[in-house]
Amino acid sequence: MRRLLRLNLAGLVILSAILGLAACGGLTSLPSAVPTVPPLGGPSPTGSAAPILVLGTENFYADLLGQVGGARVTATSLLNDPNADPHAFESSTQAAVAVADAQLVIVNGLGYDAFMDKLLGASPDSSRQVINVQQLLGLPDGANAHIWYDPATMPKVAADVAAALGSIDPTNAFYFNARSALYLDSLQPVAAKIAEMKTRFSGMPVAFTEPVAGYLATAMGLQVLTPEGFQKSIEDGTDPAPADVAGESDLLTGKKVKVLLYNSQVTSPITTQMHDLAVANGIPVVGVAETIPAAYSNYVSWQLGQLNQLEQALAAGG
Repeated sequence: MRRLLRLNLAGLVILSAILGLAACGGLTSLPSAVPTVPPLGGPSPTGSAAPILVLGTENFYADLLGQVGGARVTATSLLNDPNADPHAFESSTQAAVAVADAQLVIVNGLGYDAFMDKLLGASPDSSRQVINVQQLLGLPDGANAHIWYDPATMPKVAADVAAALGSIDPTNAFYFNARSALYLDSLQPVAAKIAEMKTRFSGMPVAFTEPVAGYLATAMGLQVLTPEGFQKSIEDGTDPAPADVAGESDLLTGKKVKVLLYNSQVTSPITTQMHDLAVANGIPVVGVAETIPAAYSNYVSWQLGQLNQLEQALAAGG
């Protein structure tokens, strides 16, 4: 996986001291990393116990945790900066404490957040539950890591989260199941928009800088013409072969694609060059991000926002 996420070992050197503070009521989450949870309605939880500390490594998983857990959880995330490259994440003592305190953790897997192996290993806890989305979906190593763009992913994660929270707080199992059902309902506009766009645009040729929205393109039936070697090299953080660069450039200068899907969060000189080449040739460019940008309040609004932009671009490009 490109630029494997790195663990700041200096943070682990003082982890034991920090954990002692956490046990006495010190840091329990990362500042400004708690996502906003829109009201879903439904029942109220039972009891007045302290909130369950939960962590989604990426902020879209933290959003899901917050929505399914509702008033019974305090959710935080580690990868939440829309201006940062998630693949270059370096941990801190605060991140280590957040992981150590969490009773339920979601990791993406597929090498995307491999640094979590070290953070979880540094604070072993037999009672902590960890949901590895790669394992949940049964995906092999080497699969496209951007699995949150697959419309089938979040419903499965939500069901697993409701079950995990129900085992942590059995008296509120009904509450978590109800909120999970409401969360699934909130995803319906996304599924409906994808189905509508598939009807309109299936088979339309597009280009990527890298396969961030690969699962989404598949769900919509879009035809991705970008050379596989180009996509893989960009994702791995290596220079594409000259032939692959030429192939990608030809798609844009020859106007063989209707849209360029551009990773707006992780850029490089070569991806910027392709972005500018698309613009120069009148090909619409749609940015896709790897974490929820600040402009969006949750996963659903983010996905709908990007889909609306893609719909407009495909219509213009067609």
